[in-house]
Formats: sequence, structure tokens, C-alpha cells
Amino acid sequence: MNSRWPDDDVILYDGVCVFCSRWVRFVAKRDVERGFRFTAIQSPYGTRLAQAFGIDPHDPDTNAVVHGDVAYLKSDAALTVLGMLPGWRWTRLLFAVPKPLRDAVYSLVAKNRYRIFGKYEECFVPDAEMRARVME
Repeated sequence: MNSRWPDDDVILYDGVCVFCSRWVRFVAKRDVERGFRFTAIQSPYGTRLAQAFGIDPHDPDTNAVVHGDVAYLKSDAALTVLGMLPGWRWTRLLFAVPKPLRDAVYSLVAKNRYRIFGKYEECFVPDAEMRARVME
């Protein structure tokens, strides 16, 4: 997707999704330069971001990352983030897999994420260290 957004290196995620919240913790732990910031789709900022990129904030089917002023969705988002993390840059090779195939796998997991991984009653609350990187 080629939508523009003024803030850079922001990861939009489903804050009630257990898998999505673990993804955010995974990234935060490995992002030694602390370049990424995070926003739950359920926050006011996250809802605006989701709507700007055509994501239904009440039924999100993707996470997103804004990098280089461009929004990436689905498998592009995940691979963009992973490709920027130390020790995970090799995942950039997965961009060679055709996007329709990557996105089909991504969508299958996204569609079943609550059933497979569970759902929080309320938005995931980050610890104090990570809270400084959360945009609400």
C-alpha cells in the first residue's frame, strides 16, 4: 500500500489479540535501537491510523507498519519489521515469495488468531519501559 502517514516506524496492532500483543513484545525486545513505536488499533491514534489505511478498527484483518512514510500491510508489514531487526534481516529473503501466497498465509492466521491464540478482555497494557514507545 502506498498511503502516506506523518509518523514513521509506527506499528499498528490489535491490542486485544494475544498473538498480536506477543508480536509487539517480540519486536520491542529485539529492537535494540528502540526505533519502533507501537499503537493499538483500539486507541484513538490507532483508530485514526487504521481508518486512514482502510483497516476496519472494529474488525481488523491486518497489522500495519509505517516505514519511510509508507504504510505496509499484511505480510509486507511483518517482513518489513522483521527485516529491520538485528539477527532477523535474513527474513528479507521472504519478499521473494510471491505476495499473493505470503498474504494468503498471513490472512489465514489473522482470520483465526483469536480462536488459535486467544483474546484479551481489554487491550494489552505494556510494561513501563515499553509504555514510552506507545502512541495513544
